[in-house]
Amino acid sequence: MRGWSVAPQSVIPDAMIPDVSDLGLLDDEEIELDLAAFALSELDHDGIDLDPYLELLREIELRLERVGEDALTPAAQGEALARVFAAEFGFTGDAASYDAPLNADLIRVLDRRQGLPVSLSLLYVAIARRLGWPAHVLATPGHVLVRIGDEPYVVIDPFHAGAPLDQGQMTALIRQFTGEGTSLRPEYLAPAANRTVLIRLLQNQASRAEQSGDAARALTLSERMTQFAPGHGEVWWQLARLQLQRGFFGEARHSLNAMLEVTRAPERRQQIKAALAAIPIG
Repeated sequence: MRGWSVAPQSVIPDAMIPDVSDLGLLDDEEIELDLAAFALSELDHDGIDLDPYLELLREIELRLERVGEDALTPAAQGEALARVFAAEFGFTGDAASYDAPLNADLIRVLDRRQGLPVSLSLLYVAIARRLGWPAHVLATPGHVLVRIGDEPYVVIDPFHAGAPLDQGQMTALIRQFTGEGTSLRPEYLAPAANRTVLIRLLQNQASRAEQSGDAARALTLSERMTQFAPGHGEVWWQLARLQLQRGFFGEARHSLNAMLEVTRAPERRQQIKAALAAIPIG
């Protein structure tokens, strides 16, 4: 693991960018979203100097501390986040090239100050948490959002400059991806686990790689997901599927067995066993 030094005036505590393999050993609440996303991004940028990026995060946090000095309510904290990230530092959603893989690559997100809802949301949440604000990523269908506060709380949209959303606006947004009959379910307002957020970040890249015919890239990204989220059975299922497509039968068998170890639902276990039995021997 590599540490980075913090300037004396910075409010950011000493932190470590973890190795991806170490992320799988941490309790979920110990994961710092931005540092974990850096660890994943760095794998695609061999030899890159991360100091300028970490310094940018320090600058954002220092500015947020000043702007949000008197922000004692979730609404005020949401406004402070929007002002600092969107108005002052220029972070916004990339609507023009939404499907570009760089929008889920944290290093490139900081270079361009543009990204997907999930990459921007994890930045908002990571910095807010360092100030002690209760902040959560919401894994809403199709479009990740941020919740500030526990009760009461506000929901903001980092992709659209941190704009606040009421329940009606949230419902309308969700229906764009799920259909007209969808209601605002309680799980859409529940905090997403840190690993779930990181899986969604990489899944954006993996699905686009597969759609473009880059099976090797999709396989690499799926392997990374199993490193930091070995207890999430579905990442093993995806990895096994890609391995089978490439004829890696032994590796696929290993992945399905790993999934079997962490899966408790009887019906799903039967599906895994059926998949294992169907793998050619040899």
